[in-house]
Amino acid sequence: MTQPLTLRHGSRGQAVQQLQWALNADGAKLLPDSDFGDATEKAVRAYQLKVGLVADGIVGPKTLLALAGADCSRLIGNATLVAAAKRLGVDVATVYAVNEVESAGTGFLANGKVKILYERHVMHARLCLVRSEGDDSAALIARADAIAAKQPNLVNRAPGGYAGGSAEHQRLANARYIDTLAANESASWGAFQIMGYHAERLGYASVDEFITLMQRSEADQFEAFVRYIEADAALLKALKGKKWAEFAKRYNGPAYARNLYDVKLERAYQRHADCGCGGQQAAA
Repeated sequence: MTQPLTLRHGSRGQAVQQLQWALNADGAKLLPDSDFGDATEKAVRAYQLKVGLVADGIVGPKTLLALAGADCSRLIGNATLVAAAKRLGVDVATVYAVNEVESAGTGFLANGKVKILYERHVMHARLCLVRSEGDDSAALIARADAIAAKQPNLVNRAPGGYAGGSAEHQRLANARYIDTLAANESASWGAFQIMGYHAERLGYASVDEFITLMQRSEADQFEAFVRYIEADAALLKALKGKKWAEFAKRYNGPAYARNLYDVKLERAYQRHADCGCGGQQAAA
């Protein structure tokens, strides 16, 4: 299959027909009618469960890789989401929804490196941070501003300068020459974009341990996401109450409404609940 698009319930066309043929080759008995309807979604979920992927019924890069015979051992599995639902005290459809909407699709780049986004404004703030008694706040700020004047793409009071993809790793590598700890703290890591400076608050021994785990697997990245939710009582309460706007606002910030995160979460939840996923109720 050579289809880069994401296919889901309601999709139509040759790409869907190719998917149906691939599923039939794996044992499904679909009519290859080019219509991604209930039967195709059911077959997709069954296949995803069989190979250990998240059984969300959506055919994106991960499911296509599995159908092509690729190694999917670093990808998040369905059992991880089911366990998280029980741990958070919500139904599985809720966890499916937040995984679908809040993840960046995949936690790794095509070259195998963990997906990151380096934030130059966070780097400026971390350089200004008083970390010990001997630190002089004014001197730290002056130093950060001086570096920003010379290397505004790496240190800046304003966000921006993003290069995207693997180029973000080069930005981070360059920032490490300035201050390794501050640089590592200033990048978001993995599919759920957890900032490095949250590491110790989330129970990791250090930022270095956090990064090592983020590079290991999507399951580790999802663990950080779950810890982030657990560490914020209001965020967890919003998730349990399915208050999607409140959850989206607390997780994504003020831009949540412009990006329709709350609407996407509600729709994703309803779709997963309607297919029976919501019936897998986790014990609170």
